[in-house]
Amino acid sequence: MTTRWVHQSERGSRFLVVLIGWITLKVGRWAARLLLYPITLYFILTAREQRVASRKFLSRVMGRKASWWKVARHFHVFAGSILDRVYLVAGDHRRFDLQMHGVEAALEQVEKGRGCILLGAHLGSFEVMRMLAMLDDRVEVKVLMYEEHNATLTGLIYSLNPRFSESVIPLGAIDSLLRVQECLARGELVGVLGDRVAENDRVTRCQFLGQQATFPSGPMLLASVLKVPVQLFFGLYLGNNRYALHFELFADEIVIRREHRDADIQMWTQRYAERLEHYARLAPYNWFNFYDFWGED
Repeated sequence: MTTRWVHQSERGSRFLVVLIGWITLKVGRWAARLLLYPITLYFILTAREQRVASRKFLSRVMGRKASWWKVARHFHVFAGSILDRVYLVAGDHRRFDLQMHGVEAALEQVEKGRGCILLGAHLGSFEVMRMLAMLDDRVEVKVLMYEEHNATLTGLIYSLNPRFSESVIPLGAIDSLLRVQECLARGELVGVLGDRVAENDRVTRCQFLGQQATFPSGPMLLASVLKVPVQLFFGLYLGNNRYALHFELFADEIVIRREHRDADIQMWTQRYAERLEHYARLAPYNWFNFYDFWGED
């Protein structure tokens, strides 16, 4: 079972995270991005598990053995995306060059007053999706997530923008499903990540990048219960200050038949895995699952 991400401790001290946040906001993005080089070197030297996972993924997605330079670039892109989260959370979206692809379908649901699920992954920046709410007053975005994971970074984000916590629906809470239903009834967008398996999750096995990998069944079960449209979303970092926001209709409604429950879940999850593979090949350095995704170890 690929749940190792749950047990990966946060790397780097709270002081370092706060320092980078302060430099980012007070000095400027250029100064903070200079810090990314020593930070990348630090993780290359000390984060063995993440380094091995990066090299395995890059080798698989590129079809040849990845060099250490590519692994370093992978770490650098990840660090840069975290840095940009500071600006996104603080509401400073004007410094970014956004390319929108297929966003009309998601906005159409908002205009109808009907919510939808935004199904993403740890590929690129899910935070950039919140910029929809900044660009269009009609859009309200909520996100289902584990708040306790990466608590230091989450704490920094909440300190920069206390209202940010209002947009988070904690996964595993007693009232999580009820809150999701209420948001969708108001015509809001609810973001869910569908690539990581947590402990006690129901799972299904799918073909992904040439080998079987384990995916959570929860997102498909959730969508089938709520009976709302599902849009895929990937916010891919293109370099410098450029992001590409990809929206793609996944299903008007996910139907899981009781008598064919396992087969239907596997079918829908396999479709998701195939689209995830498409976007992972499109922007491989945006893959931010730094653990043994296929459970090979």
